[in-house]
Amino acid sequence: MEGTSGGLKRAAAVGLPKLREILRRQRRDSEPFFDTPDLDFRYEDADDHRSEIAELYSYTEENEFKFNQLFFEESLQQYTSCRWSEMPEQAKKEHIMHLLELIDVSDRSQRMKAVRSFIYLVQGQPILGDDLLAVVLFTMVTKFCSGSAPHFPIKKVLLLLWKTILVSLGGMEQLFTLKNTYRLADGLAPVIENTIQVTRTMRAASPPASAADLIEQQQQQHRPMMRARKGATQEEPVSLDPNGVKLECDSQSSSASSGNKADSSETGLIKQTSLEDEDAKLDEEVVRELDNINNNSEDDDVQLTQPRPGTPVIPAKGLPWTPKVRQRDLDAFLDYTREKFVGFQVQGDRTSMAGLPHPIHEGVKVLKAHLYVSLSEVQIKREEDIAKHPMSKPESEVVENATELLYQGMLPSLPQYMIALLKILLAAAPTSKAKTDSINIMADVLPEEMPMTVLQSMKLGIDVNRHKEIIVKSISSILLLLLKHFKINHVYQFEFMSQHLVFANCIPLVLKFFNQNIMAYITAKNNIALIDFPGCVIGDQAELTADALESNTAEMAHFCWRNLFSCINLLRILNKLTKWKHSRTMMLVVFKSAPILKRALKVKHPMMQLYVLKLLKSQTKYLGRQWRKSNMKTLSAIYQKVRHRLNDDWAFGNDVEARPWDFQTEECALRACVDRFNNRRYSATTVTFDPDFEPVDNNLQSVLGKEVELGKEFKRWWETWVEKEVISCNIRWEQLLVH
Repeated sequence: MEGTSGGLKRAAAVGLPKLREILRRQRRDSEPFFDTPDLDFRYEDADDHRSEIAELYSYTEENEFKFNQLFFEESLQQYTSCRWSEMPEQAKKEHIMHLLELIDVSDRSQRMKAVRSFIYLVQGQPILGDDLLAVVLFTMVTKFCSGSAPHFPIKKVLLLLWKTILVSLGGMEQLFTLKNTYRLADGLAPVIENTIQVTRTMRAASPPASAADLIEQQQQQHRPMMRARKGATQEEPVSLDPNGVKLECDSQSSSASSGNKADSSETGLIKQTSLEDEDAKLDEEVVRELDNINNNSEDDDVQLTQPRPGTPVIPAKGLPWTPKVRQRDLDAFLDYTREKFVGFQVQGDRTSMAGLPHPIHEGVKVLKAHLYVSLSEVQIKREEDIAKHPMSKPESEVVENATELLYQGMLPSLPQYMIALLKILLAAAPTSKAKTDSINIMADVLPEEMPMTVLQSMKLGIDVNRHKEIIVKSISSILLLLLKHFKINHVYQFEFMSQHLVFANCIPLVLKFFNQNIMAYITAKNNIALIDFPGCVIGDQAELTADALESNTAEMAHFCWRNLFSCINLLRILNKLTKWKHSRTMMLVVFKSAPILKRALKVKHPMMQLYVLKLLKSQTKYLGRQWRKSNMKTLSAIYQKVRHRLNDDWAFGNDVEARPWDFQTEECALRACVDRFNNRRYSATTVTFDPDFEPVDNNLQSVLGKEVELGKEFKRWWETWVEKEVISCNIRWEQLLVH
């Protein structure tokens, strides 16, 4: 046995460096997990106005701005000696009309100068949203993807489409107000908790540790203690805690910690903040060292519990969300308890508690106190009633609001719109490789002449990456806004769009996007402030050099606003597509999304972590006991940050819904409901009622009193028919009376 043990130790000693190297190569981030800073990011509908205007233009358009400015100033000097900002409104209108007239002249040079002057004038002006404009822009996107219009500046089209939807339908605040307005109209209590506001009061959890990080951390803690134990040095041992803080442990605290091992062990367990269990067990000396650190860092612990500088709101203690219970969960609980204690079920009875023990009464009382009826449930129940009782439950009057008009305009070609957006998103994703059959989204960013110097190459590289990031940002915003507005307006509008996104492989596409170095993507610095619009045409412009470009990159914030915004949007889209859809949740399991999503927890932002944890929670019961056993810290974070469903055993695999699921059955049933809704409400060829249930007039006098327009064929042949079928026919009336 000793020989075998020694052989295993030697094999481990030989294989450990190789394993460490493999894990180091597999590690997604170059920095240790405990060095990841908290991101002071505020999630909004859009970035600040200056940044949004700057993102509309590529850096290759810098020369175009100068030409436009030059021609505008020349045309203005020919018209007046005043500056544009000093001119009265009437004079501005007259000059605009003058430019419009020049656009129609036959001389091409004059016409182009007028066009450039007009473009310079309208740049940066606000655009009022129009619902029909969104449909026009969607059509432009589909033409671009089909190859019939490859010259379209797709980034500008997508940004304009996003802003048009945002202005015409509304952003987060309008969505929250609309939701409560619709709930009150349906007799439901308003929602008090605003997800955006609640997440702003939450603190980000420590990200999960990779295996290589844990090995390095273990060695950093083990080596100083081994030196002290061997007497190689008389200095006090020094090590690093999981937050990277230098700690000094004297011999007295070490002896004290060994005497109070049990107490300090409990303290250490409580104060752990990582989301994963360690992949390697620490040896006894390392545990003792950690206990020693915990006993002598009370002041540090107090500081860690306080908000960091710049945190606007002090995080509230306790759970951030009020627990909820669905009506179907309450009904399932009553059916189960009645079957167990009484022996039979009472369908539809939610009040009778006869024969049930007192603890069950208390449980039902708690469940009813947290009962939440969603707007979608009310809308689905209304649709079911219309389908079952088409005569007594007719279609209610449809409110022609902005969302309804947009859905009607998008409905005929909505599948093509979704496919086009996802194609562009795939081409812009950083994990996508260039293919010959993929669409070219770089047509409006690549210069006519390729760069000849290092500075030009650096500038073009930044511009290309920036171009892709802006496209991802605009598409993620468009999809999220449409999903949220459609779901509030009518759940089947939301389901129609969701199904076509799922059929177009939106779920694996989003997972592919996150299967990258997500921290590197969020901290990317693909901006050049010196040539951002409008600074590149206003005031004195500094010369752009390679040194200025590097210093500009070093001075930028430690995260990119648009990239973090895009990541949160994509996670919210993925959550909306899979929520309460077991077949789609199984797609997350099949595509092995758990390790991809866990890596996204490295981003220390509470809102992003919340949606990652939601997606992990939905598939936990399908991942198996071993996964749950090795990821207890992740489950603990889910309990802390995700809303509780009181009787939802999401963390266990004993639910009926956790068994193998027939994907087609669920999706086909949903598709049938959505098609019935669209055909009834929007099809011009379909009558209000099913033809078999069309009401008829049963009053004889009313029917005979109606004027009936007889056809030409009837008028021509009716006399012949009467002569043949009535007059010439021998009718035996006695036989008719007998029968």
